[in-house]
Amino acid sequence: MGNMNGLAQSTEWAVLNDEVASLYEQGDIHGAVVVAKKALQAAELVAGPHDSGLATSLSDLAVLYGARGQYAQAEPLHKRSLAIREKLLGPDHAEVALSLENLAGLYRATGQYAAAGPLFERALAIADNIFGPDHPYVAASLDDLAGLYGAQGRYASAQPLYERALAIRETALGQDHPHIALSLDNLARLEVARGRFVEGESFYTRAQAIRERALGPDHPEVATSLANLARLRDKQGDYALAESLYKQALTVREKSLGPDHLDVAGSLDGLAGLLYARGEFAQAEPLYARALAIKEKALGPNHPDVALSLDSLARLRDAEGQPAVAQPLYERALAIQDEALGPDHPEVAISLFGLAELHDAQGEYALAEPLYVRALAIREKALGPDHPDVAAGLASLAGLYRAQGQYAVAQPLYERARAIQEEALGPEHQEVAATLGKLAELYYAQGKYAQAESLYKLALAIGEKAFGKDDPRVALTLNGLAVLYSVQGQYAVAEPLYDRSLAIWKKALGGDHPDVATSLGNLASLHNAQGHYEQAEPLHKQALAIREKTLGPQHPHVAASLDNLAELHRAQGRYSEAEPLYVRALAIGEKALGPDHPDVALTLNGLAEVYRAQGRYSEAEPLYLRALAIGEKALGPDHPDVALTLNGLAEVDRAQGRYSEAESLHKRALAIREKALGADHPDVALSLDSLEALYRETNRDKKGAVLQARAAAIRAIKR
Repeated sequence: MGNMNGLAQSTEWAVLNDEVASLYEQGDIHGAVVVAKKALQAAELVAGPHDSGLATSLSDLAVLYGARGQYAQAEPLHKRSLAIREKLLGPDHAEVALSLENLAGLYRATGQYAAAGPLFERALAIADNIFGPDHPYVAASLDDLAGLYGAQGRYASAQPLYERALAIRETALGQDHPHIALSLDNLARLEVARGRFVEGESFYTRAQAIRERALGPDHPEVATSLANLARLRDKQGDYALAESLYKQALTVREKSLGPDHLDVAGSLDGLAGLLYARGEFAQAEPLYARALAIKEKALGPNHPDVALSLDSLARLRDAEGQPAVAQPLYERALAIQDEALGPDHPEVAISLFGLAELHDAQGEYALAEPLYVRALAIREKALGPDHPDVAAGLASLAGLYRAQGQYAVAQPLYERARAIQEEALGPEHQEVAATLGKLAELYYAQGKYAQAESLYKLALAIGEKAFGKDDPRVALTLNGLAVLYSVQGQYAVAEPLYDRSLAIWKKALGGDHPDVATSLGNLASLHNAQGHYEQAEPLHKQALAIREKTLGPQHPHVAASLDNLAELHRAQGRYSEAEPLYVRALAIGEKALGPDHPDVALTLNGLAEVYRAQGRYSEAEPLYLRALAIGEKALGPDHPDVALTLNGLAEVDRAQGRYSEAESLHKRALAIREKALGADHPDVALSLDSLEALYRETNRDKKGAVLQARAAAIRAIKR
């Protein structure tokens, strides 16, 4: 709030100002706005157009509008207050600096960083000139400018400003003043953003100790320290300690601030996010919902912070397999942010990415792509082309292209994301490891196993150094590396990696987490590939049981587990047991994802294979044809999954003596794989095998021999 101690224009005005301050401190923003409007009316009646009291009322109401996300209403009030103070007090007065900081803060909140910078810099220069370079007011101005740099990803520019602010406060206020904790928090956030968790923890811990000594263990600022440490532990994957800290912070805030304070909503969001990460969706939902209710009551239904809660709830619903429930939440959040912040604000990009990922997961790639592109453009414009958030956007867009088999389009996006992260965050940052893992998956999909292995190992080394060897993110990399070895038949190398990743997930997330189910399914597939069916089956069943319990029986991941178990039975010739599993998986997929999703096509392929293996060609063929239509529409006619369906359809034709039709389909499948995966990919060898068998069956042994030799050469390549 602004300076309440200026010359009162009337007794009424002074009383109203005191009431505004009291309501603001209680977190009653709505009530404070009502009273601030009355105070402004009183000042307008009594004061002249260039009175300092009028400037104060304008500033206070503007700050309150900003707190409610009503930036369009706040901006002209800030500008008018600034103009009054400059005319009345001169361009270099402390109250002018305050107005500059308020207006700059509004621009920063709305993503107008280029407009905010010069205002913060001018305010800092005024403070330096009036108070001297070692005054606590200067430290506050340094924090503002450093915060702007941090929001832009300019961490190297922010750090010396934060360090200077800390030095000023320590000299002026002593080592144990609560304001020292503020500087320590700022430095800690900067270190954590750069992946320097040990350094960040040191700052946060010292800040907590200062606050507890100075303010007592039940003060709201102590809760701030607890919440900061909880977020840090959350990032490090230490969920048990993070949960304890989040709960402590929540208890302190509820006791000291009341159950409906905005800071309580912040604690609820943090705790809910932790539970979400652990797959405890049912426990997370009421916390997110309560946080949303608090924000709507305190800030109104159209505040940007309300939009952030809607985004969180939407992400939760999507993870639960309820995209139809998630979509309107994302859309409402997007509408709020567009209106409150403008269409080019970075927070708008958050909702766009969420909505894009929802469509992406449903196979609605044509709907997802423009959302990803718009979100990326917003971040590049607002944050600059080299910001870490831009890198995250590039990786998301690359993932969309990878899913569609557009590997040549995806690769440079991943590589640009990696370059940005290495430059901005350092080559050993955890976000670099995540991008390396995605790039490794891309190479794996193309059969470039040596390149994939190298990247997985580099990602693993970074992850183990950043998080420790028992972090779930390390388990994810181990799992990818194990899949890579497994597909190459290096089962003895893959199995201990699967075992280690499974152990990590069980320890960190509990035995019933969906990630544990994924690991069990992968380990089962390893045994399946080796013909160890008796070892694979209980693992597949355990994975299915976990997913049914944690995600519900109609979740798409349940369908995936059913597919896996059905595939196991099909490999054993247990067709009567495989068929109902495929049928149930198909029903779930069609209901949860829609009838035209690529995952539905994969289930159709599996069921068609069961029918084909039993000679039930009239039942198999329409399933293949439907899968083909889905694949061509959703993924494009040249996607490797389309080639898989073409091969199955070709085998139906071959089995019925329709050799010309079969040959045409096999050739098309071969051409797709050569184009999408490269001429030496293992899947190309599979197509060559199928076509070679057709040639031999139709007495074209010479042609068959050529294909056989080429397939053998592909398999001989060391990958």
